[in-house]
Amino acid sequence: MLKLPYATGGLPGIGGTIRELSGDFVVEEIPAFEASGAGEHVFVNITKREVNTRELARRMAALFDLPITAVGYAGLKDRNSVSTQTFSLHLPDVEPGRLSDVEGLLSAELPVRVNWIRRHARKLRTGHLRGNRFTINVTGLEIGVDEAVERARAISEALKAHGMPNFYGPQRVDSVNVRNGLEVLKGRRRVQSRWLRRLLVSSYIDHLCNLYLVRRLEAGGFSRLMEGDIARKESTGGMFTVEDVEAEQPRYEAHEISFTAPIYGPKMWWASGPSGELEKEIFEDSEITMDDLKRFKVLGSRRLGRLLPEIRVHAVGRGVQLRFFLPKGAYATVVLREFTKDEEVP
Repeated sequence: MLKLPYATGGLPGIGGTIRELSGDFVVEEIPAFEASGAGEHVFVNITKREVNTRELARRMAALFDLPITAVGYAGLKDRNSVSTQTFSLHLPDVEPGRLSDVEGLLSAELPVRVNWIRRHARKLRTGHLRGNRFTINVTGLEIGVDEAVERARAISEALKAHGMPNFYGPQRVDSVNVRNGLEVLKGRRRVQSRWLRRLLVSSYIDHLCNLYLVRRLEAGGFSRLMEGDIARKESTGGMFTVEDVEAEQPRYEAHEISFTAPIYGPKMWWASGPSGELEKEIFEDSEITMDDLKRFKVLGSRRLGRLLPEIRVHAVGRGVQLRFFLPKGAYATVVLREFTKDEEVP
């Protein structure tokens, strides 16, 4: 398995345990848009625990006698957390005045708290979120809380000042998924489940993205832009090619722009110059070809290469509490490992 370096490797961690209790890991999904109040789909915002998103979607479909495709959600949340997120249900025949019946049935039959419910014209789909807000308690510390808070604040300040690589988390790119994804791409392994097949293929491609970020960090190309980078504007999301590094570097240091990393595929916007050479080197050293990716309908894209989290640190009764927001696609476990300095963060 690829060993990920720390962005704050020179600072001591706090150790400790994540998710000793489900309430130690709280995540709130931040929507990309608000439900309009009219339409065939019913948006339901819920808080759940001890059940993951996919299982809850299946149970909602069964409860309302719907096909699973009639239930939508923006992102996956696991069972070992207290998670607030929105689901959509295709219920065109439910009269506006009967939405309270939908709320009552959900509350009575499923392990959820319904926060609000309203209609919208379109189904909620994967990626329809701005990001997630986290409140996480690190407990079981082997050092004093005061020392842990001091260390955590030093790490927080370093991440705020310099940022960190936007690695995919271990739950996405564990060694088994990466290996099996390569086997699927090369036609040496057949997987009947479309969902699992897509997951495995994505795991291998995401592994290559992580490898790019590792190589870039090790080569000293994280603190500076590289010629030919495809940069992303933090304010608008617009992307452009970096032609003059010296002209753009002040904007990078001011956190106005960041470089992007490759998600390989035939429609990916390739970097040029030294940045593009690094991308090509990693792809050519892999065992896959563009034909392999085309066969599995992988298109390719760019991923934000640098995270700039602002993390609030507090002492709580059982340890240290971290509060922060991450944009969609970023992994809290990647942030947490900077604090615990533990490769086994769940």
